[in-house]
Amino acid sequence: MTDQPNTPQLYLITPVGAAASTLGPMLAEVMDRFPVACLRIPGAGTEEELGRIADLAREIAHARDVAVVIEDHVQLAQRHGLDGVHLSNGARGVRHARKELGQDAIVGAFCGTSRHDGMNAAEAGADYVSFGPCGATALGQGETAPLDLFQWWSEMIEIPVVAEGALTPALIGQLAPLTDFIALGAEIWAEPDPVEALGHLWR
Repeated sequence: MTDQPNTPQLYLITPVGAAASTLGPMLAEVMDRFPVACLRIPGAGTEEELGRIADLAREIAHARDVAVVIEDHVQLAQRHGLDGVHLSNGARGVRHARKELGQDAIVGAFCGTSRHDGMNAAEAGADYVSFGPCGATALGQGETAPLDLFQWWSEMIEIPVVAEGALTPALIGQLAPLTDFIALGAEIWAEPDPVEALGHLWR
């Protein structure tokens, strides 16, 4: 992948439901071995649990000059000194998040498979747009984000684009020239050795 004309950066998603006590060592090891550009915390869990994970992730990531965003929780991002938010409902909320967090914060938007939602998010001021899932999965509506969506975006839109969801080495190879970031999370955390799993995906 590194010899592609446009080499995407690694965007890491922490495991859903992980306890802070077990997450810390795993996260540190992965981030020491691979050049992560951004770390995302899923928004599932209680306020207390998410607060603990946010503090832990911020400490580990910021020590390695990696930005941290959390899904949907603008107030938690503010309270725990995170770098921004990843909004899971497309363009909705982009302007509000920008107003609350300021111009320097990262505001990303997941837009599923919709070019229209992606354009609206970009126009509303999103720093990046994410499309997915890219691979086959039973989650969501069962639709996948096609390669031609990323092809069109990379040619027409300046806002960075992230590919995520059910990614395989073959898909990553196809998406590499068309994306700015490849987001990986469940693909590695479900494996016995996340570092080894990421090594197979991120060559």
